[in-house]
Amino acid sequence: MSRTISDWPMDERPREKLLDRGAAALSDAELLAIFLRTGTQGLTAVDLARQLLDEFGGLKPLLAAREADFCRQRGLGRAKYAQLQAVLEMARRQLLENIQRGDALCSPDDTRNYLSAELGSYPHEVFACLFLDNRHRVVRFEKLFYGTIDGASVYPREVVRRAIAHNAAAVIFAHNHPSGVAEPSAADKQITQRLKDALALIEVRVLDHMIVGDEVVSFAERGLI
Repeated sequence: MSRTISDWPMDERPREKLLDRGAAALSDAELLAIFLRTGTQGLTAVDLARQLLDEFGGLKPLLAAREADFCRQRGLGRAKYAQLQAVLEMARRQLLENIQRGDALCSPDDTRNYLSAELGSYPHEVFACLFLDNRHRVVRFEKLFYGTIDGASVYPREVVRRAIAHNAAAVIFAHNHPSGVAEPSAADKQITQRLKDALALIEVRVLDHMIVGDEVVSFAERGLI
C-alpha cells in the first residue's frame, strides 16, 4: 500500500469514507488520522494513528493523556494537544446540553455518557454531583471532592450547602473508579447513605449514585438507593 493516503482508492481514504458512510464506519485509527491530518516521514496519518494507539494502549488512554505524555510522542505537540482538548470540551458541553433539555432520568444513556466524559479520565477518584430541579432537569454539575472516596474526604455538610445554593430538589451523585472496575464498594454504599440522610433533612431527594469505570454502574438500577 502506498505511503501516501492521496494515492489510496477514494473509498479507503478516512475523510472520504466518513463523508460517504458516516463516522461510525471508521476505525479508531481512521478517526484519529482525520484529527492528526498529516503523518510523519515514512508514515501516513493512519500509520501514525495506529502507532499512537498501540503506544498508549487504545483510544481512551490517548484522549486522557497528560500534556507532557501526549506532546512527547512523534507527530504530536502542544498545538495538537490544544485542538484535542477543544474537541473533548465541545463533546462534554454537547452531552450536558442533552441532559439539560429534559428529565435526566428519562435519558440515562446521555447521563452516563456525560459522566463518563467528565470523570472517566481522572487518575484519582473524583466525587461529583448533578443538581436537579423539581422536574429533574439539570441545574448544575459540580466536582466537589478529589481523592479517595471515604468518610473523611466526602463531606455531607458541603453537599448540603451546595444543594441549598442551587435550590436543588434532587441530586444524582457520581464518582469514578480509576481501576476501571465500577462495582460499588462498602465505602461507596456507606457514604451514599450518609449523604442521603443529610439531604433528607432539607427535603432534597437522592435519585442515584453512578460509578464511572469501564462501564457506568447505577445504584438505582442495582436497588441500592
